[in-house]
Amino acid sequence: MSDLHEGGCQCGALRYSFQAPLRDIAHCHCSICRRSTGGILVTWITVPLAAFTWLRGEPARFASSPSCERYFCATCGAHLALLTTLSPHSLDVTIATLDHPEQAAADRHIWTQSRLPWLEVDPQLPHERQEHID
Repeated sequence: MSDLHEGGCQCGALRYSFQAPLRDIAHCHCSICRRSTGGILVTWITVPLAAFTWLRGEPARFASSPSCERYFCATCGAHLALLTTLSPHSLDVTIATLDHPEQAAADRHIWTQSRLPWLEVDPQLPHERQEHID
């Protein structure tokens, strides 16, 4: 399997690619991700910032917290990526916007202290009450 991956928003205005293995993938349960996407959790892959390129379009940006800036499509609203000052050399990309998200299985749950109590999660994956950033 190639380490070159592409994805984009629903309407096609934004396209991206990154050259990195599909690892460091987490289901995030924080309330900010839920509100930003309208989902009950968001699955992210963390990739080196230098490996990521916008192929088409310029994303809109929103500072969702003092340390995080989220990138989304101003036309269709799709949430594509997140940059955090806590890890300035990497970018988190939403798995659901990959062209082949089925290839990117999560390896852990993060921010489980904020998990919705009625949501059943895979007990075989490690759970982090917050997120441990290397």
